[in-house]
Amino acid sequence: MKKNVGKVDQIVRYVLGAVLIILSFVLPLYWLLIPAVIAIATAYFGMCGLYRFFGINTCKYNPKK
Repeated sequence: MKKNVGKVDQIVRYVLGAVLIILSFVLPLYWLLIPAVIAIATAYFGMCGLYRFFGINTCKYNPKK
């Protein structure tokens, strides 16, 4: 699969995932772990299904011909 998540987007997703994990333990809202895991997984793999569906690409990689 082609990557469609850029570096800045990855950093935002990692931070958002960490904040959601902290909030899920500070507040007893354990359902926040689900979007936290999704955010961290999409940042790690560099591919977001919703970005592909809507045709968004924040990755600046351009292969040389």
